[in-house]
Amino acid sequence: MAGVEVGDFGSPDESRTSDKTTVEIVRTGGTSASRMRLEPGWRWSDCIKPVVGDERCQAHHVGLLQSGTTRVAHDDGTEQIRTGQAYVIEPGHDAWVVGDEPVVGFELDSRTAEEYAKG
Repeated sequence: MAGVEVGDFGSPDESRTSDKTTVEIVRTGGTSASRMRLEPGWRWSDCIKPVVGDERCQAHHVGLLQSGTTRVAHDDGTEQIRTGQAYVIEPGHDAWVVGDEPVVGFELDSRTAEEYAKG
């Protein structure tokens, strides 16, 4: 095994799309990371719920928001995540893009990278 492995989001190992959503997955060293692009007007309950069938997002998100702003509605309150912020979002939430700028975020939880927006 090499001491350093590099993946490139310019040529991801897998890509998936659904309404206003693009997820690109890079696999390196037995782990996975994803880059998500969420277009203005994106809302989990409108764009991903029809794909996965759950009432609320059940993914555990660990990541960094590169651009844009998203709002997360969780049972314990609502949080806004802005450009440059790292985040952990527990399962059981809805989320949406705020404003006219796309949201680009990197997800670092391997399970979420592999399963998000997958029907």
